[in-house]
Amino acid sequence: MSKHEEIREQQDDFNDGLTAAELESLHPADAAETIEGLDIIDQVKFIKQLPIRDAAKSIAEMEDHDQKILIQNLNHGLAARIVEEMAPDDATDLLEDLDEEHRQALLRRVPEEERAELKTLLTFDPDTAGGVMNTEVVILDQDLAPDEAIGQIREQVEDKEVPYYAYLTDRKERLVGVVSLRDLLLAKRGVPLREMVKDQNLITVGYNVDKEEVAHLIAHYNLLALPVVDFGNRLLGVVTVDDVIDIIHEEASEDMQTMVGAGANETTDSPVTFSVKKRIPWLILNVVNSAIAAYVVHLFDATIAAMALLAALMQIVSNQAGNTGQQALAVMIRQLAMEKFDRKKAWFAVLREIKIGVINSALISSMVLAVIFIATGDIMLAGCMAGALIIDMLIGALAGASIPLILKEIGRDPAQASSIFLTTITDSIGFFSFLGLATLFIL
Repeated sequence: MSKHEEIREQQDDFNDGLTAAELESLHPADAAETIEGLDIIDQVKFIKQLPIRDAAKSIAEMEDHDQKILIQNLNHGLAARIVEEMAPDDATDLLEDLDEEHRQALLRRVPEEERAELKTLLTFDPDTAGGVMNTEVVILDQDLAPDEAIGQIREQVEDKEVPYYAYLTDRKERLVGVVSLRDLLLAKRGVPLREMVKDQNLITVGYNVDKEEVAHLIAHYNLLALPVVDFGNRLLGVVTVDDVIDIIHEEASEDMQTMVGAGANETTDSPVTFSVKKRIPWLILNVVNSAIAAYVVHLFDATIAAMALLAALMQIVSNQAGNTGQQALAVMIRQLAMEKFDRKKAWFAVLREIKIGVINSALISSMVLAVIFIATGDIMLAGCMAGALIIDMLIGALAGASIPLILKEIGRDPAQASSIFLTTITDSIGFFSFLGLATLFIL
């Protein structure tokens, strides 16, 4: 039996009662999946049976919407203990989703030291390095010897996340270097830690840097964690590789949804009114854009009336160009998401898509020309179809590659409803080119 089958069986049998040992044996991610498959009453029962630490880890693995609903249905005392036990970055993410009154009610029940830390983290923009960083880091004085440092790590590590690195600071709490645990274990006895990092090329990120840029840096330098500093180079926390996985997953989901005009943070659990508000402006815009394409067709009413076959064939032109544009669009958005924006390199990528469009349009138009000529015996109709395909597929490739860059240049999300704009362009140009050529050379 697979792990997912076991989880489903646990969900089905939950009302019969899982033992505490069975609950505690689940990995937090599996426990989160089990919780999400239950109704809210059983979710509360489940959490109450778990030790606070296990409950905190399981809730941290849940989807944001499910997490919020569950916390709202727990009594404030239990919810506050769970928040206290969570990693600071996970607790901050949870608190940000709650309304102000509920957030403050929980914070009042959290011990003063943890409360002050969470309030500080809540001041950072959630889309920046400060908003996703974890403050549970191992900090060592640069003047320590390796053996002393290892002793301090043993004392600190229980209250920290996985200590990939130890961070060295001076007396003014400024970050001066980073050492891995492996380096510490292999270091020579008696040599101060500062000697281990004196020639180090220290890589840090400011707390106000966009989280996507943070993800790019960690991926580029193959880091397990990236230190976050303030303007005085004082260490504030770290962004770890597991946070980056979440960032990349979140951004990919947002891009996919915003391409078609859905809300960036919309899920199947979002309230209907929320989804309607996010989608309706783009649907209205799509109506306007479709009206433009319809008007282009209307301009050639006489042409279509004289040769009804044109009405069927013109859809092939617009669909083919639309698919060509979507391919270029997807590649360009992925490129912008994976790498730091480089204006010169980006526009060279547009030229590349045009070259691909030239080759593909030549191949497709040749094939279509042959098929239509064989089927109808009308070389002029086949030629008009082939010519329109070449024109519209080239326009599709150019538009698909350019729209994300134009949106980026004007400060908008490159993926935002880009497919809607692309469809308008390829439909309008496709109909106009095909029907226009047919008017000139056939009728």
